[in-house]
Amino acid sequence: MRRGARAASKVCVLATVLAGASGCQMMQGSKAKIAVRPSSQEELADVRVLEQPFVLAVPEDAIVRVVGPTMTCTGTLIDDDLILTAHHCLVERGPYGEFSKQLIDPASVRIELGGDYFAWGEVGVRHIVAPPCGEGGGAGDVSVLVLKRKLIGMSTMTPRLEAPPRVGEEAYPVGFGRCALSPDAIRRKGRDGGPIRALSGETLHMDASVCPGDSGGPVFAKGSREIIGVVSLSAMDHDETTRGPSVMARLDSYRLVFAHARLVADGLAPNELPPLECTPAGLPPQPREGRGR
Repeated sequence: MRRGARAASKVCVLATVLAGASGCQMMQGSKAKIAVRPSSQEELADVRVLEQPFVLAVPEDAIVRVVGPTMTCTGTLIDDDLILTAHHCLVERGPYGEFSKQLIDPASVRIELGGDYFAWGEVGVRHIVAPPCGEGGGAGDVSVLVLKRKLIGMSTMTPRLEAPPRVGEEAYPVGFGRCALSPDAIRRKGRDGGPIRALSGETLHMDASVCPGDSGGPVFAKGSREIIGVVSLSAMDHDETTRGPSVMARLDSYRLVFAHARLVADGLAPNELPPLECTPAGLPPQPREGRGR
């Protein structure tokens, strides 16, 4: 028996246990997208599971929970190995909770899959791509995580990088946040949004219902699956139905973050790339004002 046939047979056995014979047949007809050399039997089993198509995942499962050492946020799968989230979710915190410019160790971050109360899978992070600003929220609060493995077969959602958001355009966020008066536990929820009231070079301003944990979640243009921003700052009370003034980080201002992340995921060393800057795409450098949180 050829080596490829033996590998297909082993994957078939695992797929039969997890998804039934029909899933096994589908896998035999597809080609693996990544090649790995696991160092142990446990890693081998883990890789085989993650190499399978996620046949039971729904499109909304592209919106995931980002769990770090000191806080939890929301993110979105924008490619099979890239997660969009907020920069401020991924920095070290000082003794009083203040944000620093130091990124946390990527190995300390995990991505939980599934939108209900319990995750049905998770994957690790190997690199964080973020501009040298946005660590406190607002302008530049965009980051892309490069995953350790590809989530083959999962649905992805599209960041709108070429067309800017527009004043008056309807938008709404989605996240895994929970407010003190929320009636249930942590799970993925669509939030109330509304029209964009104002724009800056790097942010959009609107009223939205946001809870702690929604940070980094996608802000969708209404009537589409296009992401125009990520949740960054909001005036919140204890009620998840309250729509408060919110600041969302624009994506189109930081197209290079996405380009760098794709290159790193494809194997380029991060130190081979030019440094990212805090200048909105297509605009001259702007004086930066202090901003609170």
